[in-house]
Amino acid sequence: MKKYIYLLVFLVLNVACEDVIDVEVPNEEPRLVVDALIRVDIDEQFIPVEVKLSLSSDFFNNNTPTTAESVVILYEEYEGNRVIDTRFSNLAELVPGSGIYTPDPNFDADQRIPTNILDRNWVFTLLITHQGRRYLATTKYVPAVPIDSVIQGDGTLFNDDETEVIITFTDDPDRDSFYLFDLSLSEFLVTEDKFYKGQQFSFSYFYDQIFEPNTEIEIRLMGVDQTFFNYMDLLIEQTTNDAGIFSTPVATVRGNVFDITDIDNIDLLDNVEQPDVFPLGYFAIVQEYKQILIIQ
Repeated sequence: MKKYIYLLVFLVLNVACEDVIDVEVPNEEPRLVVDALIRVDIDEQFIPVEVKLSLSSDFFNNNTPTTAESVVILYEEYEGNRVIDTRFSNLAELVPGSGIYTPDPNFDADQRIPTNILDRNWVFTLLITHQGRRYLATTKYVPAVPIDSVIQGDGTLFNDDETEVIITFTDDPDRDSFYLFDLSLSEFLVTEDKFYKGQQFSFSYFYDQIFEPNTEIEIRLMGVDQTFFNYMDLLIEQTTNDAGIFSTPVATVRGNVFDITDIDNIDLLDNVEQPDVFPLGYFAIVQEYKQILIIQ
């Protein structure tokens, strides 16, 4: 899963000189990066809302946290095409300069979102005002299925310096499902149930290292929709470092967050003829199951 950039310098005997190789890397103005993958444990009372905001950097540096003027989640319950309930969750940056926004504990009413609403038809809209510009993203809650088992295998894929983990889960036969696995160590995997719909499915994942005995590896399974599946599939391919999937990738991968500052028709998000004006990142609310494997 990990990829590296190799700069090959060929040394030629009998030539007492070195060539300087200039490598062109992407260079563009910083963009707002929205890390709003919200993972839900349905047994908890409230959704653990956390939105991380940062500014993209150049190729070799990490993103830097940034502060917004406002961050709000609007959520509306639908009955058919009709809105029957509307609520708000106002978020606040509790640690100044962190760029991390959670439900505001100082608001007059409780701004936390209860998990017991998720069995109904809600649409969640993230609204951000940052440096005078307005951003919007919408999502619906996506359920998942439990992990049946996680065991350590003894196979290898390319060499002996690997650790095999065998993951088993049972797909829901009543819906077309897409899954995102967080395998720890900034490693992710996506899969869809096209070839195992409604069945129990097992697969092996190989870490390119040998772990010390008693090392704990946390395996997380999330349900995602097809749009987020496609986004993550592309983002995983483009990620080239260990800073995480929401660090600046090699290629600019667009998510579901839109700059709506200059839009005059909210139902048409691309009518401004400004193709280079967009943020990075994604807003999703997904159910998550997890298991811990202790390496032997």
